[in-house]
Amino acid sequence: MGAKPIFVAGVGMTTFGIDLARSVKDLTRQAVAEALVDAHCTASQIEAAWFANTSQGSLEGQHMIRGQVALRPLGFSGIPISNVENACASASTALFEAANYLKSGAADIVLVVGVEKLSHPDRARSLAVFDAGWDVGLAEQNREVLLALGGMDEQLLPTSAARRSVFMDVYAAFARQHMRLYGSTQEQFAAVAAKNHMHSVHNERAQYRRPYSVEEILADRPIAWPLTLPMCAPVSDGAAAAIVCTEAGLIRLGATSRAIELRACVLGTSVERDPDDLDHHIGRVTALKAFEASSIGSEDIDVAEVHDATAVGEVIQVENLGLAPRGLGGMAALQGQTALGGRTPVNPSGGLESKGHPIGATGLAQLFELVTQLRGEAGLRQVEGAKVGVAENGGGLWGVEEAVCVVSVLSR
Repeated sequence: MGAKPIFVAGVGMTTFGIDLARSVKDLTRQAVAEALVDAHCTASQIEAAWFANTSQGSLEGQHMIRGQVALRPLGFSGIPISNVENACASASTALFEAANYLKSGAADIVLVVGVEKLSHPDRARSLAVFDAGWDVGLAEQNREVLLALGGMDEQLLPTSAARRSVFMDVYAAFARQHMRLYGSTQEQFAAVAAKNHMHSVHNERAQYRRPYSVEEILADRPIAWPLTLPMCAPVSDGAAAAIVCTEAGLIRLGATSRAIELRACVLGTSVERDPDDLDHHIGRVTALKAFEASSIGSEDIDVAEVHDATAVGEVIQVENLGLAPRGLGGMAALQGQTALGGRTPVNPSGGLESKGHPIGATGLAQLFELVTQLRGEAGLRQVEGAKVGVAENGGGLWGVEEAVCVVSVLSR
């Protein structure tokens, strides 16, 4: 983060899942309370706050001041509170903004929270939230681009009778492109999902904790070829929070012993490129900038949390981060290289596919996992000797890639 080091002093996170009984305020309260306790911090010591959320406006009609509404009952008043909406990368964007605020010298102790209550009695309304994640004025054009990306005719695309997020079709196109360019297989994507579902068995905060075999995943309900249901992230509710500090803030809190350094947090937006030029993918470009800013390379990474809204998302991002050669991300999962005990474990939390994906909380949930891993507190899913972690969190669609991407590097 430049000359002034930035630290994560405390983290908190709810269990992810469908929770119709609890409100955005309820979820926020739990995650923030846990983060404050973890950092030995009180609400009165927080000098600014960032609140990430994407769906409360469309599902509940609460626009404009979501953060003030959720945080005021918890004792946060009279401080700067900023609302952040940046697709599925909202929470990581909030972290990016908070880290730069600290770096500027404007504060020493701040709060970052992400929360989403996506479940709704009318499931179609929950899924419709995702429809705004691309240029709605170019919906038909976007669809044609995706069909061309996958190199398939529309008639060859098996569909599910159930309503689904448009982003499952987006990721299916990415998967078909990867198969076309590199010969990747549906079995490799299933291996990614099987690995992540196995990891989540040991995560008490995960939405799903059932192991799946590759064969079970391949035989499950098709969503958008080549993706089946267990390869796709579910609709989720949940919240995650972090207390982020300068060195002076850490000393004030007396929280230096368990603090994790945020070595870099870089935000990028999509670029114009040839669809098959994945070496200039937003995830690759942003990762290289984060590695340069942190003076850490992909070879130094011990553990990663990446944005696997579907299994192919992990394949692409593992390659973008340099944790596997281009075209071999799926093979790395099939060979166990990205599993616990493998060369570089990826998504030990279970990832979005299994841990869950409450959009506005996802980036901070990745931070929660990496902080837990780097502290050596992850229990049966602990990556042995983890000292350096990386998180990649993407969101939306612009052209042939995500509209926004945040890559964060942490170390102990």
